[in-house]
This record gives sequence, structure tokens and C-alpha cells, in this order.
Amino acid sequence: MEAIPYLAIVSALAALGLAGFFFNSVKAASPGNERMVFLMTEIQKGAKAFLKQEYIWVSGFAAVMAVVIAIVIVPAAAITYLLGAVLSAGAGYVGMTVATMANARTTEAAKDGPGKALPIAFRGGAVMGFSVAGLALLGLMIVYVVFVLMLESSDAFEIVTAYGLGASTIALFSRVGGGIYTKAADVGADLVGKVEAGIPEDDPRNPATIADNVGDNVGDVAGMGADLFESYAGSIIAPISLVAFALAISAEEATAATNISLLMFPVAIAFVGMISSIIGSFLIKGGESTDSKALSKALHLGTNVAMALTIVATVGVALWMFGDNADFDAPIGLAIAVIGGLIVGWALGKTAEYYTSDHFGPVKKIAQQTETGPATTILGGISAGMVSVAASVALILVGIGVAFWGGEMAFDNIGALDGGIYGIAVAAIGMLATTGVVVSVDAYGPIADNAGGIAEMAELDPSVREVTDALDSLGNTTAAVAKGFAVGSAALTALALFKSFEFAVIEAGGTLSLDVGEVDVFVGLFIGAALPFLFAALTIDAVGRAAQEMIEEVRRQFREIPGLREGKEGVIPDSARCVAISTTASLKEMVIPGALAVIVPLVVGFISVNMLGGLLAGALVTGFALAIFMANAGGAWDNAKKYIEAGAHGGKGSDQHKAAVVGDTVGDPFKDTSGPAMNILLKVMTIVSLVFASAFV
Repeated sequence: MEAIPYLAIVSALAALGLAGFFFNSVKAASPGNERMVFLMTEIQKGAKAFLKQEYIWVSGFAAVMAVVIAIVIVPAAAITYLLGAVLSAGAGYVGMTVATMANARTTEAAKDGPGKALPIAFRGGAVMGFSVAGLALLGLMIVYVVFVLMLESSDAFEIVTAYGLGASTIALFSRVGGGIYTKAADVGADLVGKVEAGIPEDDPRNPATIADNVGDNVGDVAGMGADLFESYAGSIIAPISLVAFALAISAEEATAATNISLLMFPVAIAFVGMISSIIGSFLIKGGESTDSKALSKALHLGTNVAMALTIVATVGVALWMFGDNADFDAPIGLAIAVIGGLIVGWALGKTAEYYTSDHFGPVKKIAQQTETGPATTILGGISAGMVSVAASVALILVGIGVAFWGGEMAFDNIGALDGGIYGIAVAAIGMLATTGVVVSVDAYGPIADNAGGIAEMAELDPSVREVTDALDSLGNTTAAVAKGFAVGSAALTALALFKSFEFAVIEAGGTLSLDVGEVDVFVGLFIGAALPFLFAALTIDAVGRAAQEMIEEVRRQFREIPGLREGKEGVIPDSARCVAISTTASLKEMVIPGALAVIVPLVVGFISVNMLGGLLAGALVTGFALAIFMANAGGAWDNAKKYIEAGAHGGKGSDQHKAAVVGDTVGDPFKDTSGPAMNILLKVMTIVSLVFASAFV
């Protein structure tokens, strides 16, 4: 078992090697004609410029946090905090770089049909997927090997936990900043272009089109990559910190038989999940049909195979690691906990698919409601999103129940560590064990979306846009599926980190009470319940303000540039101005929501640890529900619009289409800004509380 961290490092390096292989494969494909190359380059320049500015802003915040951590905790924790932040930012930058290369190449391949286009889009996404998983696991294992195994630091596990906080910091600002950028551009482009001017999506006359395509990359690729980096790293850190704080394990005791089994089990699951994801990624191939069911089957084959291999390997790992240890009654119980988490994560994704795919009733019902205008369209999307919360909560409760039962079956108590709570903690890594291929499928979506934009702006044959639209429609569903995995794991990870926080408070000489009859706990519950709503309001309002500025700029250009609206030859829009508006607005608007997640738990924690405990509990419940609601409502509105654009209910340009565009506009910040950032908010607040627990006491 001593070899497990090193095996995990090898699997991480293999994932990074695969990312390099896919990078070269995408790069070798033709990017198309001169106009397509120009558009690709403009999108790439805009995305790189934004990320550079964003990382400069975030690095200032990270530097302040590192100083605070070095003073309050230990200097080594500041180093691992910065390592987590740098690797998370690096994964996002690499993914964005290849996504902006793959877009035009996917468009060019679409001339020959989906059989050629889908693999290029997937491989572009796979660079992100395996960079995220590989760098997250590699960095975490290096930290563990150095500070726990080699140096045997007295604060080893606080130092390991700080790595997760660094990843969370980048994830929060990347999701919020990128989400504000992409949706400000998207809303401006859609409302003025489609609704007011009556021109197609991604029309080259629309000044906001380039900014919209840039936004797909900085929000849905770089932001999403940082999000899943943090989720994946956090799901491994949570059970490790739970064991370390519950049993008060020192670094010298980490290799004792029972301790090493409990500490290394989540790492072993990450290892087998990584290998399974690598195998699954080679099975995704495109067919010749543009039917979304056929495309979905092709795209999800790799994920399904990776999951199946992980399930089989998990049983073997559990029996091998715990079978000969007298402290464990039925090791298969821990395998059940992990597999339960994996299946519930898959089920959450399928639930999201049901509520957001145009193959099923909810989206078709919303499309039907466009017959009576935007108001009923919006009501339909809100209703679908709210109903999906009930189904998702039921699933997460099933997952918690199975994981708790599996953990209790494996062992009752080892010291202060409860088997059921440990089972819940490892269920989270079960959900994200196949992160490599899950993120690959998710990142495929923005590439397909960009490919459609380039096809329209380059004025290619309409048959090319038909292929890219089919790929893009599927991308909306795959994004909803990945968000289901992310928010489900966030709930389980936050619960495990919360329990670790409780043990850390006790170890520091304090006590933690969650008795709602105590005023400070009751106040904390209400603060926590309100925080996700405040966070959502700030981010949605930020999108609204930035979009308003974008709308005015697009209107101005249509009004003041002669011949632009009519498409006169040689007249081109000032796209750079729109890119600058989105960049400036998003960087300015991301600061307050991002800082809120860190500052509020610190302030409350220094006032009352019990109040902080109530805050974390309240935020977890409302944040999970809001994340599911917004992600699924937004996805449903988006695909209802695409369903109509495919010819249903009057098709493009009809009053029904305009109503659907309004619904999609409302849903844009729901599904791509506020909703995805919610799960990061939950974990940032919990991990901040854990890292600073001793300081609070």
C-alpha cells in the first residue's frame, strides 16, 4: 500500500501524456480556409487576453491569502495553497488554448459529416479533461509524498488541505469571472441580433459574436476546468482530512496498517478511475448520423465503459486493502459506498439530461409554451428547474444512505471515526473517479458551439451548420450531466469537510454545537441559507449590468456604421470593442461575489464557531438546491430554443422563436454563471473553515 501514492503519480503522468497526444492530434487537423483561420485567431487572442488579465487580478487575492495562511497556519501551507492555485489556473489555460484551436478544425471536419467532426471536438475537450485530472492528482500526490511521507511535518494534513483551498480560490474566480464574461456577450448578441435585428445566431454582422465565442472558452472551458479541478482534488482531500483529524494522526503514524488503508483508499480509487478514463477515451468515435440519439450514444460510450471498469476495480481494491485487517468487518461495504456514489452521480446526470434534452417532455413543454409568449416560456423553465430539484435531492439522499450503510458495514468505529461518515466521504470520489473522461465530454460542448459560430461567420454551406448544430445541441446536455456530477460531489465533499472541521475544532481545544435551540447556531443557519441567494443575485446582476452595456454598444454600431445591418460588402463590425466591454465588466464584477465566499466564513468563525457551523449547514442545503434548479432550468430553456430552431413551433424567426430566445437569455446566467459557481461556493466556505479552524478556537 506504500506504493499507492506513486502509482497515482504514474497514472497522473499517463493522463498528461494522453492530453499531449490528443493536443498533437487536434493540431494536425486542417483549420480550414483563410477566413476560418482569422476567426479562430481572433477568438484565441480574446480568450488569452482575458485569462491573462483575470489571473493578474486573482494572483493579488491569492498572494494576500497565502500571507494570511503562512502567518495563521504554517508557512508550508502557503506554498501548497499557491501550488493548488497555479496548477488549477494552468489546467484552465491549457484547455482554453486547445479549445480555441479545435473550434475551426471541427468546423472544417464538419464538411465531411459528424463522423469526422465529433472526434476532433472530443479530443479538444479531452486535452482539458486529462489536464485537469492529471494535474490535480499529480500536485496532490506530490504534496502528500513530500510533507507526509518524506518530511513528516507536524502540520502535514493542514498543509495537504491548503492545496485544496488554492484550487478552490482559482475555481471560484474563474467560474464567476468567466461566467459573467460569456453571458454578457451571449445575452447582448442574442437580444439585439436575434430579437431586434432578426439576424441569425453568430451572424458576421453582429459585433458581439466574436465576444460570445471568446466567452464560450473562458467561461465554459477554462472556468469549467478550474471548477472540476477543484471538485476532483477536494473529493480526494475530504476523506484524507476526515481520517487525519478524526484519528488525530501525525505524519509519523500515517503508515500504520489501519491508518494507511483509510488514508490511501480514496487515492487508490482515483488511480483506477484515471486508468479507466484513459481506456474509455479511446472508444469515442463518430458515426455518419446527425441524429442526437446516435451522437449521444457515441459520446457517452467512453464514460459508460470507464464507469464499468471503475466499478469492477473498486471491488478488487477494497478487498485487497482491507481484507486482511481485523479492524474491518466487511470491506465490500466500502466498495458499495464508492459504487453507490458513482451510480448516483451518473443518475444525477441522467436526471439533468431528462430535464434539459429536447427528447423528453420538459423541454418540449417549454417549446409548446412559447406559443403564448415569453412569460409562459419563462414560467415553464422555472417550473422544470424546480421539479428537477426534488428528483435530485431524492437521489443524493439515496446516495448518502447507501454510502453510510456501506461504511457502517465495513466498520462501526475506529477511534472517533464513524464508518458511515467515512463511507459518505469516499462516495464523493466515486462520483468523480472518472473525471478525466467526464470533463472531456463536457469541454466538447463549447468547442462544438464555437464551430457553429465559425461556420456562420465564415458563411459556409448551410449543411456544415446543420452538423455543428447537432453537435452543439448534444453539448448542452453533456454540460448539464457534468454539472450534475459536480454539484452531487460538492454535497458529499462538503459534508465530509464539515465533519473534518468539527474534529479540527475539537483537536484545537474547542467544541462545536449544532443545537438549533442555541441563538448563535440559529442565526448561523439563516445567514448560511441566505448566502447562496445573495451570491446568485450578485452574479446575475453582474451579468445584467455587463449585458446592458453590451446591448447598447451593439445597437450603437448597427445605428452608426453605415451598411453594417444590411450586410454591405466590406463593412465589418468593431468586435474588439465588444470583447473589451466583456473583459472589463467581468473582471470588475467578479471581485465581490468571489471575496464573499472567503470573507464571510472568516468573519463569522472569529465571532462564533457554533454560528459558523450553522452557516455551513444552511448554505449546503440551499446552495445544493439552487445549483440544481438554475443549471437545469437554464439548460431546458436553451434546448427549447434549439428545438424550435430545428423547425418545431414555427422555426427560426417566428414569434415562438423570439419567446424562446428570451427564455434562453434568462437561463444563460442561471446555467453558466450562478448555478455552476454555487457548488464551488459551498466547498470554498467549508474548506476555509477547516483550514482556519485552529485559529478560530
